Amino acid sequence: MSQEPLTESIQHYLREIYKLAQSDEPVGVTALARAQEVSAASASAMVKKLTALGLAEHPPYKGISLTPAGERVAIEVIRHHRLLELYLAETLGVSVDDVHEEADKLEHAISEELEARIDKALGFPTHDPHGDPIPDANLEWPARR
Repeated sequence: MSQEPLTESIQHYLREIYKLAQSDEPVGVTALARAQEVSAASASAMVKKLTALGLAEHPPYKGISLTPAGERVAIEVIRHHRLLELYLAETLGVSVDDVHEEADKLEHAISEELEARIDKALGFPTHDPHGDPIPDANLEWPARR
């Protein structure tokens, strides 16, 4: 994988590809563009960049998939986002309706040390305020409720 810094945009695309891949359908550029609210050309350009960075694969006429490195980044971003949502709601009293937008801004700036402190302060939670699972520090998903 390249040592180029991963921009917020790259992280958002990786997270979205990961989420879209959870269905049984192949992840296509059109679906990705729709989810990211961008043109198909923009999504296609980003998929090419992700492929060049070794974070995704997109064989011709096949769906987009993440490499293990890309999947790791996606799960880490999801972890940061969901921990932040819970922290904002439970500790700072931010409305559950407002935590998503705030967490979306903060998820890219949080250090691993702060992530660990938030996790510990919240008692190592397994679900965010919306009921979505939070991967643990090893990026493993919690057991289903």
